[in-house]
Formats: sequence, structure tokens, C-alpha cells
Amino acid sequence: MNTKHVIVRSVLSAVIFFGCIGIAFAADEEELEVDFSPQVVADYIHAVISADRAIYATHVVDRLQEERVVVATESWKQRKALPLPAQMLLMAGRVVEMGGSGLRYRLASLWPIFEENGPSNVFEEAGLKVVAEDPDDVYSGIMTRGDKRFFKAIYADRAVSKACVNCHNGHILSGKRDFKLGDVMGGIIISFPLPIEKKESPESPG
Repeated sequence: MNTKHVIVRSVLSAVIFFGCIGIAFAADEEELEVDFSPQVVADYIHAVISADRAIYATHVVDRLQEERVVVATESWKQRKALPLPAQMLLMAGRVVEMGGSGLRYRLASLWPIFEENGPSNVFEEAGLKVVAEDPDDVYSGIMTRGDKRFFKAIYADRAVSKACVNCHNGHILSGKRDFKLGDVMGGIIISFPLPIEKKESPESPG
């Protein structure tokens, strides 16, 4: 099983396990309902994404490059190389989105190499600025689109690999070229749909 499939399977497993907002289970013959807040769900999803990315970046990309087995490069398909950690995360995000659950995640940056990886709206731009200043902070909120509601959270994305740093510092289109390991390079943006709020029916006249 290749690395991409392992990462995607791990993310989907976590989403299936943690992604429901309400979980009901029986305890002592009584029905006990436990509700996860949207923020907790987002935190769980982010934990899995971050762990998988860190493992891929350090134990696959950095290790194989140091051993001179294979390199990671932006043009990995043409060069029969490894995808960069950022490319792996973006590909996994597209696969998850195609699953139809409504869950989406992607990388974005205030200094993107490609324009489509920049903030797509004012909320994302504000969130990326917040996590750039304080990587321990999480910028989140509820978005409304028609009658649908979405929870969106933005987490700091740090340079976890030499490949990340080298790519951004050396790329001709990069807007920032002095990154070091551990620096905040952008943010991981996670969003998923929320249940539609039920409106109470007006009481019938007596």
C-alpha cells in the first residue's frame, strides 16, 4: 500500500470516527447522548492531518532524500520522484472532498507560491494572519451559505521538513524566501457542514 493511500485512509478513518456531531450510546440501560462541539471535531481532524503530514515529511521525504534513494520535487510525476509534503496534503484533501461528506481541508498561505493557495476570502486572510502571529491560536467561525451552515477552522502550518523550507526559499514564484524549520508557513484550513437548525413550529390556536 503506498503512502498516499495510507494517509487518505487514516484521515477518512478519523473523520468517520470523530466526524459526527452527535454520538449516542447505551450505558447502564440508559440512553446517554454525547455531543462534540464543532471545534472539538475540527481539532480531532487537524490532529490526524498534522500527524500524517509530519510522518510523511520526516520519515519518508527527508529520510529517503538523505539516503539518496529518491527526491521530493514539485514536478514529481515527470521526474518519477516523491510529492512534496504540501502536495501530498493537498491531494489527500481533494480525495476526501470527492467522498461527498462535505468535509474539506487544504493548505493556504499569505505567501503562496501559486495564487490558488492564497486566502480565498476575508475570513481566511484574517485567520492566516492570526495563526502567523500566534501559532498556538486557532481561528474559527460559522459560515452561512443559503440555508447551509459550515464550521471553518484555521490552524498554523509549520515547516516540518527541509523539503518544505527548500522549496519555498528556492522557488522563483515564492513571496518569502527566508523560512527556517519550525516557522509558520501558512495555515491548514478545515471546514465541514453543520446540521440545519430546526425552526420551532408556531403553536396552533386553542
